[in-house]
Amino acid sequence: MRSLLLVLTVIEDATTRTFARNVLEGAGHRVVETSGSVQAHSLLSNGLDPDILLCDGSTQSISEPASFRRLLTSVPAHRVSVICRAGDQQVRNEAVQCGVSQLITKPVTRNDLESIVDLAGGPVIDRGRESFAEPGHDGDSLSEPRRCAPPPAALAGAPTVAHIEQLDAENFFLAASPQMLEIHRQVKLLADIDVNVLILGESGTGKEVIAQLIHKNSRRAKERLLKVNCAALPAELLESELFGHRQGAFTGAINDRPGKFEQANRGTLLLDEIGEIGVQMQAKLLHVLQDGQFARLGAQEVTKVDVRVLAATNIQIEDAILARTFREDLYYRLSVFTIKVPPLRERREEIPYLIEQIIRRAPAEMTRGSEIVFPARLMDAALAYDWRGNVRELRNFVTRAIIMRDPDAATRELEEKVAASGGTIAEHRPIDPSLPCAGIRSIVRDVKDRTETQMIQDALDAFGWNRRRTAQYLNLSYRALLYKIQQYRLRPSPAADPLQLFQRGRFARQSALQRTGPEVARS
Repeated sequence: MRSLLLVLTVIEDATTRTFARNVLEGAGHRVVETSGSVQAHSLLSNGLDPDILLCDGSTQSISEPASFRRLLTSVPAHRVSVICRAGDQQVRNEAVQCGVSQLITKPVTRNDLESIVDLAGGPVIDRGRESFAEPGHDGDSLSEPRRCAPPPAALAGAPTVAHIEQLDAENFFLAASPQMLEIHRQVKLLADIDVNVLILGESGTGKEVIAQLIHKNSRRAKERLLKVNCAALPAELLESELFGHRQGAFTGAINDRPGKFEQANRGTLLLDEIGEIGVQMQAKLLHVLQDGQFARLGAQEVTKVDVRVLAATNIQIEDAILARTFREDLYYRLSVFTIKVPPLRERREEIPYLIEQIIRRAPAEMTRGSEIVFPARLMDAALAYDWRGNVRELRNFVTRAIIMRDPDAATRELEEKVAASGGTIAEHRPIDPSLPCAGIRSIVRDVKDRTETQMIQDALDAFGWNRRRTAQYLNLSYRALLYKIQQYRLRPSPAADPLQLFQRGRFARQSALQRTGPEVARS
């Protein structure tokens, strides 16, 4: 089994620095960050012995050329990796003269970091090519699932990686919350079972994406997936759309036309907004689901089809059955397996990932080739807002923010919406004795929260924001720590000195070793 590594990064650009940390810490490695050669030399002279030195030569060689050369020779050359721009021959020559052979051309990708870890003998990083330095740079396969590191502004409360599976040129499935990971597990269970599925959830939660995921992972994946929006057509046109018609069946029927059931034969048919169809049409649909056969409008002969039906609705299906607007027998025929897609406000940890993916997939003419980054305050507001329109509303907001290129205005918009809905963006203030007392329970709760916040903040800083080690040190579960980081909106202390963090982290590890033994302290 490969050992975990200690990585020292000397990267001035915050986006690249954060990306490298996210990927490496996601694989379990310890990362110590610096933004310049002076800080790095201070750490190395005080006993830091990294397994990998990752240095951005495109900035260090310009601002501190002599210090840059000294830095490259302060660690054995086989442990050093230098980041440089394409065509930056000066940095390349400097690195080669110092015996460094591992050169990375910007933008830094996951594949680059994988190669560094492989050469150093660390554990394999989850595969998938990705870059935060240039969001438009994307080498992912459209058919392979991958893992995604958290975007820079979303460190607090986010899990280490998110599962992302590309479905077509536009749509993708993303799971970072327990609810969506469970849905992914259920879809995998359905892969070899050809049953109808009912997908429930609010408007905009991604029910169609779930249908695409089910089809892609089924035995019918090589056949067609067709969709019918049942709410968009009146009953008489919907019947023709589903079952087809013969020439002359009604005014305007000038040719024979197959319906969606015939077109989707041996494939999958998604009946979107099925809760909107009338009771008479429900009866015809029930007959097709039971017997697998139907007759076109105006035809006498029966057509048999082999179609897997997926149905989606945003209505409260139980209420509709009680109100007799939805047939109970049709419900049971459709809901052999039911998937409930949670609203976005119940899986807020996925918001940063969704924002990052929407930005990365934005058309080139929209981003104009420049880097788009959500500042921390805007990301906090996005996490606090309830997104009643769910993923659809989030996508529209991010698209509008990209076009407007005014993060301050976007932040104000969200903060006003949060305030209007009665929510708050967490800010921790000391008790003001001039204000009326809210009661002893409220005061005790406030003191507890502030004390807990400070303890967690200190422990995170001591371990250089390695959340797994921090959780072990505090005797918390990893999931509980992530929840508290999100709850208290914790961030790395901006004034923290890297040398101080390293020394505090070394002391904390020694304390953990004394209290919990070598196995826990090394994990």
